[in-house]
Amino acid sequence: MKLITAIIRETQMDAVREALIEANITRITISRVSGHGQQQSVEIYRGQKVVPNLIPKSKLEIAVNDKYVDITVDTIIKAARSSSDAMGDGSVGDGKIFISTLDDCIRIRTNERGSDAI
Repeated sequence: MKLITAIIRETQMDAVREALIEANITRITISRVSGHGQQQSVEIYRGQKVVPNLIPKSKLEIAVNDKYVDITVDTIIKAARSSSDAMGDGSVGDGKIFISTLDDCIRIRTNERGSDAI
């Protein structure tokens, strides 16, 4: 079992969600978050260096069984990557995907555990 956490542009959220549903991955959690990574730049304001405000992003969390990891990650990448050039290589700020191992999962309603609970 894995927990896939993706942080993507808010503008790509609907496209990613629709692509996941099309790939038959329907159990997701979405949060609004703020942050910055490489797209951070330093601006000069009145002679002072200023780090710009945090950028709004969307965070998806998806618990999947091992056989669904690749399809989930590939679907997110295809839907979230901006096509800033002819090659479709994306651009700075498209986001990140983290994959963590889940030790256990428990469905509260039925007390099911492990892969069955996902």
